[in-house]
Amino acid sequence: MKRSERKKIHLARERMRDCKNKAALARKMSIARSSLYYRPKKPKEDEVLKEQILSVLDDHAAYGHKRIAMELGVNKKRVLRVMHLYKIRPRLLRGKPTKPEDRGKLPTKTPNIAKTICPIQPNVLWVGDFTYMAWHGGFVYVATVLDVYTREIVGWHVGLRHTTDLVMEAFFDAMRRTGTRPQIFHSDQGSEYVSGDYEKMLETLGVTPSHAEKASPWQNGYQESFYSGFKLEFGNPKQYFTLGELVEAVHHQICYYNGKRIHTALKMPPHRFRLEHLAKQKTAVLAI
Repeated sequence: MKRSERKKIHLARERMRDCKNKAALARKMSIARSSLYYRPKKPKEDEVLKEQILSVLDDHAAYGHKRIAMELGVNKKRVLRVMHLYKIRPRLLRGKPTKPEDRGKLPTKTPNIAKTICPIQPNVLWVGDFTYMAWHGGFVYVATVLDVYTREIVGWHVGLRHTTDLVMEAFFDAMRRTGTRPQIFHSDQGSEYVSGDYEKMLETLGVTPSHAEKASPWQNGYQESFYSGFKLEFGNPKQYFTLGELVEAVHHQICYYNGKRIHTALKMPPHRFRLEHLAKQKTAVLAI
């Protein structure tokens, strides 16, 4: 049944209370008279699914219908229909992102290698970026490093200034957590990433640098996507009154992203995806 027909039937049922001649009403609305008496066959099942959807949103306030369907193991079209039926929306909605203009800096000669490869295992391609959050009259900066294969945030650092040290500490944190380094590290052309110290660090470690083109945030889309969800779900930073509380909250939010939040590309949280990959590797080695 087309959506326009459903609207006609719904409108006709509302008018049916004040209309004695139902056959005339059906002819006027160009619908079958029998449709005026139709009742949904599964209202109880829809009600049960509604409660399940609300329960998922209690734990994952920013989930849309696709992630909710993955969490519940049901068809996404059915979830979307029930959400429309009961006017359920994600409790956190994204706003339009804004980016400061980049003026006066010449582009680097480092090519965008990241767009030419598709890693099939962890620690081949890492990407880095940082974001800022307004906090009690100032700003707090969060730098992260993401493994493109697992989509996992493997390193992060929080600071009060956006310096080269901020992004370098995030990279060192990633090395400590993974026990290794990537083959390629990709970032935008922010001054923090094109400074001599950062480039020297990558050269010393034997890591090949890769840069997105200027004014092309989509070329670092993995990090842009992460920060879009991170800032939405993190909420207002001003609810934390000390820097220690804020840093702890950032830590918990990243752990939630890695370990609990379903990534739509992976159909599971990044941490679980990495563990399943490692298990498959061990099985393949034992089979040899």
